[in-house]
Amino acid sequence: MTATHLIDKLRELGLQGMADAAEHHATSTAYADLPFQDRLMHLLQAEAAWRDDRRLKRILKVARLKIPAAAEDIDYRPGRGLDRSQVSELMTCAWVSRREHLILTGATGTGKTHLACAFGGQAARHGLTVRYARTNQLLEDLAVAHQDGTIGKARATLARFDLLILDDFGLAPMTERGKQDLLDVIDARTRTASVLLAGQLPFNDWHAYIDNPMVADAILDRVATTSHRVQLSGESMRRLMSPRPG
Repeated sequence: MTATHLIDKLRELGLQGMADAAEHHATSTAYADLPFQDRLMHLLQAEAAWRDDRRLKRILKVARLKIPAAAEDIDYRPGRGLDRSQVSELMTCAWVSRREHLILTGATGTGKTHLACAFGGQAARHGLTVRYARTNQLLEDLAVAHQDGTIGKARATLARFDLLILDDFGLAPMTERGKQDLLDVIDARTRTASVLLAGQLPFNDWHAYIDNPMVADAILDRVATTSHRVQLSGESMRRLMSPRPG
């Protein structure tokens, strides 16, 4: 069997990573003297890397992250309130594996969305499924689902993600239906999956914002007991990063 036939057979079997690596082997002298086991291991590693990359792209596509942020992009300049050791620990995504929650708060422009998306991207790189949504938009979508009878399907879809990122929490008033829907979403993830809540509103003001004592107590009880908190501070990152006039 020629190298071309071998490569064609690998592609036919769906072993795209191995096929690409075998094609490279056939055109490079660097692998000519390697033992069979070493060449085979290289092909297997190439296939594993190809599948990991394909899975990551699929997870990121479904995640719908607002910003393609990464851990290495995080700005730790003084005044932001970011503890490098805390963020590094959170970037291991062990908290997601433990079904814990994360709360990011800070004023407008301090980088909450960027940081939330960095955590989402990192979770995806660990093979964890992610979904990003602005809180108000999610609640509006659930309200529509109530009307057209697809609420059960909508809830089931959200429940299957390992990490649900709810951005801009506290930005606009919630309807009574929205408050209950938020409780249902968080309750469905208690001890089964993680939530990342990001918003301007300080955590101590959440109870007053929800403005329904029973629902507020229930939401805060479910979130606060197993949550990590990051409080961003300092000047607006948009203002700091914008070009100065010449």
